[in-house]
Amino acid sequence: MKRNWIKYLGFLGLLGLPSIFAGNLSFTGFFGFFGFFSFYKIHNDERFSANINKAAKNTLLITFFLYPATTIYANLIADFSIFVHAYAINFALQIIVFAFSLQYYDKVGE
Repeated sequence: MKRNWIKYLGFLGLLGLPSIFAGNLSFTGFFGFFGFFSFYKIHNDERFSANINKAAKNTLLITFFLYPATTIYANLIADFSIFVHAYAINFALQIIVFAFSLQYYDKVGE
């Protein structure tokens, strides 16, 4: 049986700890990665691998739409400081789409 590597995404939640000590709340969103530790008990079978691939496909499609749209929008309004916020929002949206898609495909497959 293959290892379930998705559970290790939970360690990215530790990146939120500097926000506690520095008083900067911009890194608190990383605490959401602790939710991936819940995949520790899930066995990696063919259905779970297929669900991960489907969720990754959804995330990739969102990425293919948002990054060019952001680039075109920033060029049209000639404000390149929008990239700082746009990339952060795109990253957060990618994680949210992946997590909710994986949860949806896991519930539908039962």
